[in-house]
Order: sequence, then structure tokens, then C-alpha cells
Amino acid sequence: MKLFDELQARGLIAQTTHEDEIREVLEKEKVTFYIGFDPTADSLHIGHFLQLIIMKRFQMAGHRPIALLGGGTTMVGDPSGRTDMRSMMTQEIIQKNADCFKKQMSTMLDFSEGKALMLNNADWLLNLNYVEFLRNVGVHFSVNRMLTAECFKSRMEAGLSFLEFNYMLMQSYDFLVLFREHGCSMQLGGNDQWSNIIAGADLIRRVEQKPAFGMTFTLLTTSEGIKMGKTQRGAVWLDPNKTSPYDFFQYWRNVADADVIRCMKLLTFVPLEEIAEMEALEGSALNAVKERLAVEITTMVHGAEEAQKAKAASAGLFSDGGSLDHVPTTELEAGDFEAGAIGIIALLTKSGLAPSNGEARRLIQQGGILVDEQKVDDFGKTFTESEVAAGLLIKKGKKTFHRVVCK
Repeated sequence: MKLFDELQARGLIAQTTHEDEIREVLEKEKVTFYIGFDPTADSLHIGHFLQLIIMKRFQMAGHRPIALLGGGTTMVGDPSGRTDMRSMMTQEIIQKNADCFKKQMSTMLDFSEGKALMLNNADWLLNLNYVEFLRNVGVHFSVNRMLTAECFKSRMEAGLSFLEFNYMLMQSYDFLVLFREHGCSMQLGGNDQWSNIIAGADLIRRVEQKPAFGMTFTLLTTSEGIKMGKTQRGAVWLDPNKTSPYDFFQYWRNVADADVIRCMKLLTFVPLEEIAEMEALEGSALNAVKERLAVEITTMVHGAEEAQKAKAASAGLFSDGGSLDHVPTTELEAGDFEAGAIGIIALLTKSGLAPSNGEARRLIQQGGILVDEQKVDDFGKTFTESEVAAGLLIKKGKKTFHRVVCK
């Protein structure tokens, strides 16, 4: 199946600037394209993962990706999809985050000679002459037209800063620089980037009198339209120190029945013919599909060994006689016990299941904590050092498990 048809069949494509031309150029030429990543955190998350999957698909089809780190644009902040202004970040923090992004992207894409590029727009944005920029780039933008863009419209009532208003011009200029210096003729991105992408393609067509293209992809949402990638603990990160491989695996293992097939299509390389057979399954039969989804995605992000460990841990929890060796575990030291015992509140906070004593109490009050299958409803409940040494299995809610043992 041709690349465009494959993307379309998997439900990935949201909007295109020139569909027929894009189809033709992807079939006949080796296209250099880019996706921008603003390093606003010290790890990529699963929304970025969808973009990396798309880049990998293009690369496998013979095209050249540019992963553009937004060292410059992050200084301003993208207003797209925001109800308020992003926090201002220092160059030092942005650079540190960008370095983390580089490491994670390198596990997904082949950056060997000629295969892909990783660039940083700080290299050309931070030293711009503002007056020259306005004369050479700003002259091609209509304020009236910009204000109709969804990324600005949604912010007008709450207040849109002039700082953020410049973001579209900066991203468009990125596209122009990449076109001139690297022959990049296509920008890809999430559907929330549509206004920025078409502005960049239009700038190239005006300034260079040559074609440039844009394509957006569906956002990673549930069947109810809720953005995926959020848990009670926060975002689902690609960094194993922020979201453990086990928790990452469990996130995908526990997706809703209504979402598992769509996630298979969007986020894996499992052939569509094979996925079509899965679509006929219902109820408990979908559990095998969810496990396959979790293994496929965890393998891509954390490697086959971690994926199998997470699978084994999951099996240990839900099957008789299974091993709990790979279940997330906290080891307590002698100093964690007072008079030979430890309270449930301390147990929850030290294991990371609750970020604070107050949250631990709330979980207990709501009946959301079980220890070795026994519900805990007493804030003063304690466990002896010998009980912990034997191993305690704490269950938070329906799907979060954690072992606590002694060193």
C-alpha cells in the first residue's frame, strides 16, 4: 500500500493543503519534511510519540525527516490549544529539555548520514534583527486573517499576548529557512497546528514562488474525544524515570474497549489486515489485543526486554501462581519504621502512590486502597516490619499495583 493510502486507511490524516499534489510528490520524489517539537518539558510524552511514529513511517518509505527542536519558539510559547499563556522559560532550561528530546528521538528514528536531521530553530531565531524580520516576513501576514485562526480565536476572550501573537510568524519562518537551506517542502504536525502550518506553506509560495505543502494528523484522543495520555499521576511520559516501563505498559493494557483498535491503527506497525481480524472481537476477547498493543508500543519506547518484564509483571498480578518479580517495588529501610511498624499514610507516600499525606487520606476515605486484597479504611492502620519483609501488595483504585518490601 502506498504511504498516503496507508496513513489514510489508519485514520491518521486530518487535513492537507493540496491532497492530489501531496499524493503525487510522495510517490515520485524523496521528500524532506519536518515536524517541530517545542521542549517545554524534560521528556516527550505519548502525544509526541504519535508524531514520531508518523516520521518513522515516512522514513521507512524513503523520505527524509527533520526533527526541529524549538529552542527559539519555546522562548515565546505556542498559544495553540491553550486557554492561558505558557510559563516563560530560561534558555538554560529549554536547552536541557532539548537535550532530553534528542536522546529519546534517536531511539525511534535513524539519524545516520543522509537519513534524517535534527536541528534547533534557536540557531536562526535568537539572533534575528527584529526590524528586518518584520520587513521581510511580517509584511506577508494579514492581521485580520491571523485573527481568524483557531489558535488565536480561542484565546481572544481570555487575552492573547503580543508575545504569543508572534509565534505563527516564527514558525512560518522556520519552514522558510528549512526550505532554503535543506530543501524541506513539507511540514507535518498535529491537527492543532493547522493554522501555523498553512501560514508557513503560504509564506514559501509567496516569497519563493515554489510549492510547499502541509499535512496534519489526528490528535490522540479517546472515542469520546478526550485527549489521551493523562493519568491520576499526570502525563504518560516516554522517560522511564517519569513513567516506569511497567506503568507505561499498563496504560496501554488498560485502554477502553472502544479505543484499542484505533490505537492499534494509529500507533503500531501491525498490518491493517491483521488489525481487521481483531475488529471482530468483543468483550474479554479484546484483552489479548490490548496486551498486544501494550507490548508493541512499550517495545518501541523502552525495548523488548522491558516490554516483556512489564508483561510478566502484569501476568503475575492477574494469574494464579504468577511471578511478582517485575511489579513496581519500593524497598523500605530500617529508618522508615518507627517502633517496628509503619503507618498506611507513610506507606502510600513512600511508595509514590500518593504525593502527599492529604492525598493518601483521601484515597483511603474513598475506599481506593487495598493491601493484600484487604480494604484499608483506617488512617491509623500500621504494618510491622516482618509483614513488610514478607512483601505487601498495595492496590490503588482498579488498575494500579505496587509492592513494598524491606531491603
